Amino acid sequence: MKMKHKIICKACFAYGEKDIRVEQRELEYSEDDVLVKVEAGGICGSDIHYYQHGRAGMSVLKHPMVVGHEFVGVIEKAPQGSGLDVGQHVAINPSQPCNQCTWCLEGKQNLCSTMRFMGSAQYNPHVNGGFSEYVVVSVEQCIPYTGVTPQVMAFAEPTAVAIHAVNIAGTLVGKKVLVIGAGPIGCLIMAAARCAGASEIIAADVSNRCLDLSKEMGASGVFNPAEEGSSKSYEANNGYFDVVFEVSGSPAAIQSTVTLTRPAGTIVQVGMGATTVEYPVMPMLVKEIRWVGSFRFINEFATAVAWLEDGRIDPLPLLSAEFKPENIEDALISAADKTRSSKVQITF
Repeated sequence: MKMKHKIICKACFAYGEKDIRVEQRELEYSEDDVLVKVEAGGICGSDIHYYQHGRAGMSVLKHPMVVGHEFVGVIEKAPQGSGLDVGQHVAINPSQPCNQCTWCLEGKQNLCSTMRFMGSAQYNPHVNGGFSEYVVVSVEQCIPYTGVTPQVMAFAEPTAVAIHAVNIAGTLVGKKVLVIGAGPIGCLIMAAARCAGASEIIAADVSNRCLDLSKEMGASGVFNPAEEGSSKSYEANNGYFDVVFEVSGSPAAIQSTVTLTRPAGTIVQVGMGATTVEYPVMPMLVKEIRWVGSFRFINEFATAVAWLEDGRIDPLPLLSAEFKPENIEDALISAADKTRSSKVQITF
């Protein structure tokens, strides 16, 4: 029987709508677990939804849950022979697939039918996240890194989402790319598309602040679809772009993708919005456009760590503010205000 150890620490618990608290928790871990002292974590849209509505999509809070799934830390304790060392900086992959179902065995762990994703209320009991002084994770979830700050590496999870979307699109070498929605994920897709060899990257967003950020993240041009005629040149000749990434989830934006995509092009749907939307099926069909979804990531997490580590992607233009865990409510309110924030982080 494995010996159990315990540690008391503080963490950010979502209780329900507009109810987030910093409280003590007791963590239990064994000799096979990794104990990580958290350094920094980024607030994601799902964290905001748990705070604002007590739910994120179909995942409803039924009891208090530690939020946060974009986080990094330092190893406090690791199993012998694991290859991990005390004091090592690690990015934490929040995915915990079963590695036994059909999808996992086919190498599609992001589609795992029993995925336990950190900071998610999908299951009851919920899976606690990383906005905690300490977390207990598996060896497989830890990716060591050096040479960059925790603030940079806390972007590993959204960067993995971006790289997965690029992989779903297929080769981008020499391709003309449009990214609709210039939030953190959209901007990271632009950076990843540039790394993947896209010849032209255009950003579309109704926020001029976001469009300015997109220029720092790899966009060669921008347009605001709220301005009449701004996309007219891209709609001419039956569409301009080889690949369109729809990241906003806006029904109007989703409908516009077919017009903007050239025949035999690809649309990658990344943004989550309404469950159903009106979609121009006939134009999509006659243009032989491939419309494909992109969800989370697989082994792209390790790639994201490597690209952030070697400076291939610099995410810091997206970092709007940093808060201490004691100010988690202020941080969530700030993160939800898209007129002034892109990515807000909690620093421990």
